[in-house]
Amino acid sequence: MTRSYRSVLGLILAMAFIALSGSTLAAQNAATNMDNATAVALQKMQEQLDQQQQQIHRLQSELLEAHQQLNAVSKSSSSQPTLVDASYPEPSMAGTGAVAVAAAPEGPPPGPTVIPAIAPVRTLPIDSPKAGGLLGLKVGPVTFQPYGFIKATMERDSSAPDGDDFPWTFIFFNATSLNNTGATADPSFHVKARATRFGANVEWPDVSPKLTLTGRIEGDFEGNFNESDNSDVTSVRSPNARLRLAFVRMDYHASENTGFYFEGGQDWTLIGSGALPNLLETTINGLWYGSLGNRLPQLRGGWIQSLSHNRNLKLATEFGVMMPSDGSIVKLGLDQGAVAGGLAVQLGQGERAGPDSGRPELAARLTLQFQLDQAKGVAPAQIMVSGFQGRRQYIPFGFDGGPLTGAMIAAIRANPLSSQMYGGQVAVQLPTHWFTATASAYRGADLRVLGGGQINTFTTLACPAGTSTIALSTLDGGPAIVAGGAPNLCETEGGAFSTAPEKPIRAFGGFAQVGFPLSRLFNADPKGHNAGWQLYFNVGKDQVVRRDLTNPNFASDNIVAPLPMLMSKLAAVTLYYKVNQWASFGFEQSIYATRLAGNISGTIYPCDGGAGLGCYVIGGKVSNELQDHRTEIGPIFTF
Repeated sequence: MTRSYRSVLGLILAMAFIALSGSTLAAQNAATNMDNATAVALQKMQEQLDQQQQQIHRLQSELLEAHQQLNAVSKSSSSQPTLVDASYPEPSMAGTGAVAVAAAPEGPPPGPTVIPAIAPVRTLPIDSPKAGGLLGLKVGPVTFQPYGFIKATMERDSSAPDGDDFPWTFIFFNATSLNNTGATADPSFHVKARATRFGANVEWPDVSPKLTLTGRIEGDFEGNFNESDNSDVTSVRSPNARLRLAFVRMDYHASENTGFYFEGGQDWTLIGSGALPNLLETTINGLWYGSLGNRLPQLRGGWIQSLSHNRNLKLATEFGVMMPSDGSIVKLGLDQGAVAGGLAVQLGQGERAGPDSGRPELAARLTLQFQLDQAKGVAPAQIMVSGFQGRRQYIPFGFDGGPLTGAMIAAIRANPLSSQMYGGQVAVQLPTHWFTATASAYRGADLRVLGGGQINTFTTLACPAGTSTIALSTLDGGPAIVAGGAPNLCETEGGAFSTAPEKPIRAFGGFAQVGFPLSRLFNADPKGHNAGWQLYFNVGKDQVVRRDLTNPNFASDNIVAPLPMLMSKLAAVTLYYKVNQWASFGFEQSIYATRLAGNISGTIYPCDGGAGLGCYVIGGKVSNELQDHRTEIGPIFTF
């Protein structure tokens, strides 16, 4: 029994051991299977995370590229520098009054994948801003997006008799003679930083998701110069800041395809400013050499209709009421027989003759936008038609012999001393990934404020034969002789009075520019330092209608009204090298030329071998054309 018991006990222990071993093996097999399943799941999760990371990097690249393209499209090298790139939203600080700064992600964002094409200068984009679309600093509920650039260039002019650090149509108001350069051609060399610009875009919140409230304020340092004890002979280094832009805008998104806007403040004019050249010289920016446009106080509104999302096809109709601005001023320091008066005369005439008409200056623009080239990094094309109409007027209060009589007042009321201002422009901007072409053509009268007509404005016609001429004094400190005309009354022998008609000086012109994205054409690395080469060619011309320089009925006491310039021409080659998103260098070689009217048959300004105003005397040599061969180079740092 003992042996049997032991055998049974051994058998039971053996069976238990076998069972335990089987359970352990099964557990091990189950654990192994579980580990394998977990590993597969973890591997799949890791693959998904890798894919999501790649997608995030791709989206970041596309977002950065989109911001760069948006900045490029919004950029105006003359008016709107590249905006700050704020690709990441800031935390909400509404109602705290604190300043919130967007937190940047760890590590540098991925670089661009394509080199943008040449973006045309656009001071008046038609795309409506979206609520919450402005990225920048938050002060309470208001968002600010600062922008600007620091520009320091040196330039040499082969002939600059006015002494300016920018080219200006050549009649020498700041010199002793209007058309004589003296013993040399008066070359000059300048270094300037006053073209530096600063500004901020602003967005205000609103409870309605369909209403977007935005604005902009912008300035530079191209104002006048201070004179004080601590800045006397060095006042050239102390230019004053001046206002360029200051406006607010309300956009109402009626539907996905339809929008309306209203804007008030100082902004670029609807006429001319829709198409401007990209020049390194931005003080004049080609005005009176084929460019047209200005920044003026105005109220305007418009309707923007999207016609096709696939081709970015949009139609914008805009109307505006501008401050009626006349160009008839007596230039400071001019003593060529003109009425002295300095700044008081400038403020009186330039800022009164337009408003004294008692009516607004009207402007309108029609823009068709479409995607000409579907390649990446190419801005949409635009075709624009614009125009304006206004009036200037003098208010006389007396004459050389005393106050106005009742008969004189009746004659002036019947035929006010005024003339029209008007003009029209057609412009195109055609960006492609090979090149970008921009062209503008205009025609009008009294275009001085907009940068046309060779700084002429209007002139007074002579009184009819058999009448005597009575020179009038005006409330604004006139008469305006330079770039205008002396207001006159005509008196018959019977004592009847009539006003001498005033005629606007007509002009026409335009420019054409083509820009090449050299880095893109030569397949440079979009993330490298050779990705920012651009080359521009520009030609332009502004010309006075010949008949308006040969009219024999101009009043003899106008002296230099109209001014004797027939035309001004510009040819420029500009090369930009963009080191990175913020730093670039520019080089520009240009020829600015002005031709006087001495070669026109019947002109009232004959040449007379250099004695008249119809030709120049350049370094002692008589010529009907003055040329300034100009070189400018320097860095531009945007922020």
